[in-house]
Amino acid sequence: MNTGFRFRTPFATAFCLWCSISLSARAQNSTPKSDKTSKETAVTSHAAGTFDVKVSPQPTDDRSADPSLARLTLDKQFHGDLEGSSKGQMLAASTSVKGSAGYVAIERVTGTLRGRKGSFALQHFGTMTRGAPHLVVNVVPDSGTDELTGLAGAMTIKIEDGKHFYDFEYTLEENH
Repeated sequence: MNTGFRFRTPFATAFCLWCSISLSARAQNSTPKSDKTSKETAVTSHAAGTFDVKVSPQPTDDRSADPSLARLTLDKQFHGDLEGSSKGQMLAASTSVKGSAGYVAIERVTGTLRGRKGSFALQHFGTMTRGAPHLVVNVVPDSGTDELTGLAGAMTIKIEDGKHFYDFEYTLEENH
């Protein structure tokens, strides 16, 4: 009997509601600016919309694994200025202190960003300290493909009245 997995499932469900954007948080780093010596020019843009997310707990490879650790998959559908989907993986850790936890995740987004087709990766870093959230979601450098080559930026995620929202501040080199 794997009691660790049963413990992880309720934790994963509750924690993922938070880390899959149930709390409003602002990315803590600035959007990259264009290099003045470069022949390419980056233009700062803004995209916003909603998304649906499905978070699924996954079994760990090690049956003796720590039950405070969880592995999950992400499946999202984006609507608005970003139309597309993403698939990702998350690792999460709970603690014995109520309201304290952490997660990291990587997801690959594929779709259209304001008319430009391609894909890019997002990297998440989230912590909650006794209920106080800190969330950073950045585009992985040089992960953009096709018409999204050169994409950089940060995404803010929040939930209001049970609906998930994204706010994406980004730069994209004009010659792409």
